[in-house]
Amino acid sequence: MGPAAGLAALLAVLALRAGDPAGAAARGDTFSALTSVARALAPERRLLGLLRRYLRGEEARLRDLTRFYDKVLSLHEDSATPVSNPLLAFTLIKRLQSDWRNVVHSLEASENIRALKDGYEKVEQDLPAFEDVEGAARALMRLQDVYMLNVKGLARGVFQRVVGSAVTDLYSPRRLFSLTADDCFQVGKAGNVSYALSLSREFLLYSPDNKRMARNVLKYEKLLAESPNQVVAEAVIQRPNVPHLQTRDTYEGLCQTLGSQPTHYQIPSLYCSYETNSSPYLQLQPVRKEVIHLEPYVVLYHDFVSDVEAQKIRGLAEPWLQRSVVASGEKQLPVEYRISKSAWLKDTVDPLLVTLDHRIGALTGLDVQPPYAEYLQVVNYGIGGHYEPHFDHATSPTSPLYRMKSGNRVATFMIYLSSVEAGGATAFIYANFSVPVVKNAALFWWNLRRSGEGDGDTLHAGCPVLVGDKWVANKWIHEYGQEFRRPCSSSPKD
Repeated sequence: MGPAAGLAALLAVLALRAGDPAGAAARGDTFSALTSVARALAPERRLLGLLRRYLRGEEARLRDLTRFYDKVLSLHEDSATPVSNPLLAFTLIKRLQSDWRNVVHSLEASENIRALKDGYEKVEQDLPAFEDVEGAARALMRLQDVYMLNVKGLARGVFQRVVGSAVTDLYSPRRLFSLTADDCFQVGKAGNVSYALSLSREFLLYSPDNKRMARNVLKYEKLLAESPNQVVAEAVIQRPNVPHLQTRDTYEGLCQTLGSQPTHYQIPSLYCSYETNSSPYLQLQPVRKEVIHLEPYVVLYHDFVSDVEAQKIRGLAEPWLQRSVVASGEKQLPVEYRISKSAWLKDTVDPLLVTLDHRIGALTGLDVQPPYAEYLQVVNYGIGGHYEPHFDHATSPTSPLYRMKSGNRVATFMIYLSSVEAGGATAFIYANFSVPVVKNAALFWWNLRRSGEGDGDTLHAGCPVLVGDKWVANKWIHEYGQEFRRPCSSSPKD
């Protein structure tokens, strides 16, 4: 049993009951970008206000009920209370005929709960969908799996990796947030209805009178009856169709550490410098360049953008963010192995984007204007957001990338627009090194060799974000237009 399966089994055992899905927005992609998750705080604040008014109304109603109870109880405790007294007799009959009916069928109670329900229905469309709960639960599974988090510790809100007797604190939150038994069950059954049905039926063997679990059995049976392909779909691992699964251990190891990335004193050809690329544009403000790796050639440009510029780019993109997709044949589809939202920004949106293009062009010496480069893609990762091992360049002649009619992606220029507390590194699988998130820095590498062939060593991944809000901006530069800027070599190995 693998780590992820172990998490599912343990959390299911810890659980006492299963949660019911809540109706919400149909799209169900709140979990795929942290900025969308943050927006979910606003409707909950509105719900808190509604609940506060409801509680105050109920407190006033309960005070009246308490006074009624104390008054009637005092009459019954007084053994000298004579029913022969017509006043007492009248009040007894009145209480039994109308007062108790008002207590049981309180209009005030109905009005209070009705106001709460009406308020909820008004914000319901802004709430996350059940698919978001599933997505967030799978994200926790992913984080536990990739970072080898201790399951019991994670349920208590502690982010620790335990290997043998070695305990490593990956993140120390200022305040611990532990999971309830209900939370644990939801994580344990995430995304697998047939397995959830099996667990629920097993639970009923030990607690046959558990009505909630019985309702869950009926719910899961109905879901499977309505979607007979669900069982088959759950068995399919949605990952790229390359031998990437063979690199799984390397990928996870690089996410946990920095792999074999050497320090500069070990390899003299890895160096730091102030880069102008002989461009007048950079003469007065050269960029700090750090050569990270030689084959493939990967460079990190520190402080490529300022805090103000990074914030501006995030703000421009946020209203346009949509679930990120990947190329699948001639189609582009959202998949489980890429969890984020992205937006494309034309340089006409804001003068800053024109400035950014000039800076990238000056630094790389490449033509970054359309159609020789794509528009700037801004990405915000979600809960446990990641992008499993993939190539940026097209590996199929039917790829949608060729619709630009400007060749394949020759180079990638990726800008880190934020920092994160833990996780989120960029891992180069076959080259066996990874680069942590460096706020405002930019990572550059060649996707194609000078012969035009794809460089297999550029297989890379965005490691799951353990804690933090990761934003990046990608500028993909294509082959055409670069013929004299990066000419072909006589050697096919170059």
